[in-house]
Amino acid sequence: MNALDYFSLFEKQISQYHIADSVTDPSRNPFSPDTFEFLLWEKSYIDTVQWHLEDLIRPDDVDPVEALRLKRWIDRSNQNRTDLVERIDDFFLARFKDVKPHPNASINTETPAWAIDRLSILALKLYHFGIEVERKDASAEHHEKCLAKYNTLLAQKSDLCQAIDTLLSDLSAGRKVMKLYRQMKMYNDPSLNPMLYKK
Repeated sequence: MNALDYFSLFEKQISQYHIADSVTDPSRNPFSPDTFEFLLWEKSYIDTVQWHLEDLIRPDDVDPVEALRLKRWIDRSNQNRTDLVERIDDFFLARFKDVKPHPNASINTETPAWAIDRLSILALKLYHFGIEVERKDASAEHHEKCLAKYNTLLAQKSDLCQAIDTLLSDLSAGRKVMKLYRQMKMYNDPSLNPMLYKK
């Protein structure tokens, strides 16, 4: 699989989600749990649900109790997202574990999975800007602005796919070294967040 394959899988998941278009609808992952594709689908599903949770919490008249419930849901989703990114990176660590790095091999600014994370979000942006471009009840000015942004996102997709493929090629050839720093979040850890452990 290359980056365009990842993107295509994200598009399929996003389309599947929008059949029911509900944050409570299950992921309906068609892949076996022991596959890389399963991880990508779950990643896209988490991002898609969170995208819509962020929409639900935005209106000024949202009930405060409901807003807090959504905020807690978003917090859990962020943790699940980070956990899944690390699982995807574990796949790449295993894939490149026997590669002998070149003496002058460098470290990338981000791991493959965090680059794929950006690609997943980009797929969501393209989907939703595509809707705005096609809106019949919007002004010509709105359509023009959204089309310009949509085209910019398409260019970003091309660049990001190329960058991901280049990174994976460099890792495979030993031109880059994969180094993974595990998450060190404090806000949701009762032993590290003062607002939690002081209680």
